[in-house]
Amino acid sequence: MKAFRVTGTFRMGRMVQNFSKEVACENKEEAIELILSDLGSRHKVKRYDITLTSIDEIKPDEISDSVVAFKVTG
Repeated sequence: MKAFRVTGTFRMGRMVQNFSKEVACENKEEAIELILSDLGSRHKVKRYDITLTSIDEIKPDEISDSVVAFKVTG
């Protein structure tokens, strides 16, 4: 598995919220799908209200989320 850091914004009502989230996935497409489904279920945001600005693969020593680090390093 690889680790990805996804950053972007999503609209909640009149407000625009920035986010940065780390996920453990096999590829970028899977990371995008995971982020869109996670934000949709947690914040009731539609996919068209989410804008992804960057999807970067990160090294295991750069991971700050302990769950993602465990999934990547095993």
